[in-house]
Amino acid sequence: MKVAIYGGTGFVGGHLVEALLAAGHEVAALVRSGSEGKLRPADQCRVTSGDLADKGAIRATVDGCDAVIYNVGLLREYPSRGVTFEEAHVSGVRRVAEAAQQAGARRFLLMSANGVHAGGTPYQDSKFRAEQLVTEADLDVTIFRPSVIFGDPRGNMEIATQLYADLIKPPLPAPGFHTGWGSSRGPVLMSPVHIQDVVDAFVAALQSEATIGQTIRLGGPEELSWTDMLKRVADAAGRRKVILPMPVGVMKLGAAALDWLPVFPVTRDQLVMLEEGNTAPPAALESLIGRPARAFDAANLDYLRRT
Repeated sequence: MKVAIYGGTGFVGGHLVEALLAAGHEVAALVRSGSEGKLRPADQCRVTSGDLADKGAIRATVDGCDAVIYNVGLLREYPSRGVTFEEAHVSGVRRVAEAAQQAGARRFLLMSANGVHAGGTPYQDSKFRAEQLVTEADLDVTIFRPSVIFGDPRGNMEIATQLYADLIKPPLPAPGFHTGWGSSRGPVLMSPVHIQDVVDAFVAALQSEATIGQTIRLGGPEELSWTDMLKRVADAAGRRKVILPMPVGVMKLGAAALDWLPVFPVTRDQLVMLEEGNTAPPAALESLIGRPARAFDAANLDYLRRT
């Protein structure tokens, strides 16, 4: 199958391109000019230089393809540079969906996120509207909603290496975030899902008509608290770490004053989503890939030894 991918140079995209090629698919990728070297392996792909504002480049990428994967996503906006959720998650999806319809590429896989909903944070709302947009288009759509994704970052941003760099490596105690205060305190929960399981789900869905029209949540085999995740990251990296309980609300106060600074590690909206939790059962993922999901454990976090 000939597959056009938008968002093929980042953490998930790099692994996804390799998985598609390994499965025997041909890959066409839209790559921002100057970033061609980030596409691996570029010499095995048909590369079009351009961006999501360039309808001509979008169309050139999808021409001759049977399927489209939209894997573009932002975790943080930079409006002064034109980097916004609206452009990446909504306008970009609209242009690519229109180009896919014009080119006759009916199969469309969309990378969304677990927990998105209308009226949520700007991130959640824009992702949800993208889902609605492709669902209403004349396309054979599968939507994926993964929990937090981990695995070898290969130079990109990834949750475990970020936790290590920001919270485990520094000589200060790490914050063990929890929701609420006093007797109403509760854990912040996630279902970390391995990158290889995520990309294998995409590849499997391409060849499964049963997934058309489905929205599939992708979760790992365990629901882990924030503190449990920190402990496992520290163990995998061979570090000892003091973890002190902290309400998410305390960090939100800091973010309210400082999250406009690019160097501040989290935004208020990210903390709102953290407080909501990010869990998903593993059943749908395991059914699709035909094996147990990989755990967030020392064996699958061994890349942290290289950080």
